[in-house]
Amino acid sequence: MVDQLAISEEVAFPDASQLVTEDDTPVDNFASAKQQRLLVSSLYSALLGQVFLAEANVGIYHIFSQPPIVPDVFVSFNVQVPQDWWEKQNRCYLVWNFGKPPEIVIEVVSNQVGNELTDKFATYEHMRVSYYAVYDPSLQLSETPLRLFELRGMHYTEMTEPWLEQVGLGLTTWQGDFEGRQDTWLRWCNAEGAMLLTGDEQAAQARQQAEQERQRAEQERQRAEQERQRADRLADLLRAQGIDPDQLPQ
Repeated sequence: MVDQLAISEEVAFPDASQLVTEDDTPVDNFASAKQQRLLVSSLYSALLGQVFLAEANVGIYHIFSQPPIVPDVFVSFNVQVPQDWWEKQNRCYLVWNFGKPPEIVIEVVSNQVGNELTDKFATYEHMRVSYYAVYDPSLQLSETPLRLFELRGMHYTEMTEPWLEQVGLGLTTWQGDFEGRQDTWLRWCNAEGAMLLTGDEQAAQARQQAEQERQRAEQERQRAEQERQRADRLADLLRAQGIDPDQLPQ
């Protein structure tokens, strides 16, 4: 019988020291950078207590012999970055270390040379990423700003609904202000279509609720004061007529 221990000792992971985990080259524009921050920050603000990893512009190695692919945003559930994240093997997403590919990858289209619907599409399909989203706000690739694909079997099938059933998240477009910029943004949402809020939005909502509570309390105080003044006037009127208001039957 072959010694199973000897076989296991011969199995070795790729040498991470040979990998390019970062090249320090700026790769994105203002709009894409803000969009990436919105998607990542709102997820961390909304999914408190859940274990996941969401990042922007971090490389994913799925085959050691090939260069990494660097999605605009990816989300991987039930994994975390190791504590020693400055170690070479922990600086980017090595599929063989995390044990699985991300569940969601999002690409934000800014021109017609990003290969989002060709080379990247094939790579994510081969990696077996469950959901692939292509957000094309300036309609560079088609007349549809948001296209979603779900891995069914070995291949992607384009989705007609924006709900990612396997991960319990949805994607929707929203027109509004983010970091001082009014535009149309890609946002996460829940099953009812309500957007997942960023930390700033949650804080603003809490401030608004606190102000509403303060106003309600002030209105109650004013009503109580009006009632007190009315009672005082009535008491003065009774006294003017020789009636002691304190002696009236209750």
